[in-house]
Amino acid sequence: MPMNPDSALRASPRGRALVDFIAGARGRSFPLAVLDEAKRALLDILGVSIGAVDEAPVVPVRRVAASWNAGGDALVFLGGRTTPALAALVNGTMAHAMDYDDSHPNGAGHPSAVCWPTALALAQTPGTSEATILAAFLTGSEVMGKLGGGGMPGVGRTLQRRGFHPTSIFGRAGAAAVASVMLDLTEGEIANALGVAATTAAGLVGSFGTHGKPFHAGKAAMDGILAAQLAQSGFIAASHLYELDGGLLNALIQDSRVEVPPLDFGERWEILGNGFKPYASCRATHASIQLARELAPAVAGRKIARVHARVHPHALVTEIDARTPLEAKFSTRFCIALGLRGYRLVASDFSDAALRDPAVAGLLPLIELEAVPGQHNYTAYLDVHLDTGECLHAGVERCLGHPDNPLTWDDLRVKFEGLVEPVLGAASAAAIYREVRDFERPGALQGLMGMLADRPGKARAAVSSRGRAGRS
Repeated sequence: MPMNPDSALRASPRGRALVDFIAGARGRSFPLAVLDEAKRALLDILGVSIGAVDEAPVVPVRRVAASWNAGGDALVFLGGRTTPALAALVNGTMAHAMDYDDSHPNGAGHPSAVCWPTALALAQTPGTSEATILAAFLTGSEVMGKLGGGGMPGVGRTLQRRGFHPTSIFGRAGAAAVASVMLDLTEGEIANALGVAATTAAGLVGSFGTHGKPFHAGKAAMDGILAAQLAQSGFIAASHLYELDGGLLNALIQDSRVEVPPLDFGERWEILGNGFKPYASCRATHASIQLARELAPAVAGRKIARVHARVHPHALVTEIDARTPLEAKFSTRFCIALGLRGYRLVASDFSDAALRDPAVAGLLPLIELEAVPGQHNYTAYLDVHLDTGECLHAGVERCLGHPDNPLTWDDLRVKFEGLVEPVLGAASAAAIYREVRDFERPGALQGLMGMLADRPGKARAAVSSRGRAGRS
């Protein structure tokens, strides 16, 4: 006989903390700053998802989901309706397809790319309100942030160094939390949903640069919904899998060399430390990109002899040879070359044309990356040595997009418009923006979902070159 869920949770303090936080979501009062950050995350996710509608990783996932002919009312962004789990799979893949979505600076991965698609896929659940959806998203985002945080010695970064992708590992727990709130599960059902999420956790850093990385976000969203629906139907799962012994962390980090942060729900909000991306590439590249773009005017037309970049160690974990536009997003060396050659590093800059640009390719052998132990992932230093003997230097302690150097609402709107206008037009982009800014208003959900149902004209092969980023 399986253990009674209440008894199991009493023996599982971290599991108990997770269940209590999730179960209290519908009655929780959220600070205005937290709600505002949730809406900023929604705007950003919709922008990068709509902009990615025809991206290479999305097309096969959308095609397979359609081939299943699953009935349901859940909206696939700009393309039909299906069952919630499949809608979350497609929309989550879209959200992460360009690697342009927001990220958790302390290492939990990409919470919004998992949690917003999960919430919106279940938006047709009877009795759902805008307040419920916001509460569900914030709950899942906080669960991901707490479980995968801790910075360089913490859980997410440690998993990355061992080859696991935190978005995929903890995204399932975050999505299960979102779905549990949306479906109004009991405490026992929540515990079982979290157990299913833990036992299905997977995702490898070795997939970076392929369609596998954005699929991690979509599959985590799908599995979170599946976990909650199974629990609602009586499925029994282990409740101790989030403890420090005998659970998920013990299995994945077997030498136990990790600092696990406390599940201090209520003491601080993870989403207030959210990081939005001004560049359409892996977050590990951003500090170096900012410096390269800063130095680009000074090196224009001059011969570069050598480039030396001091970067955080994680930048080398994701570093790969850039043979495709998707792989280029994970190469700090290639991103530095783009920046020094005057590219803005928005979505349209990661292209076959950029890979073939001789001015960019000629720089790659000249760029040396030095990983500095203890250096933060939002810090970088760049020295460009010219053939005249002159050395140009730039450094940044907190790159643009870090919570201490954030993108503003206006910055996010410029980024959003650059992604959405080429697909839906300026009028639709402006209307979606208005609904997101006022998302607490009853009726905003219906208006928003109506605008995400279809797009005018024929499918476009790629995002237009009108893509723009935030502040330069």
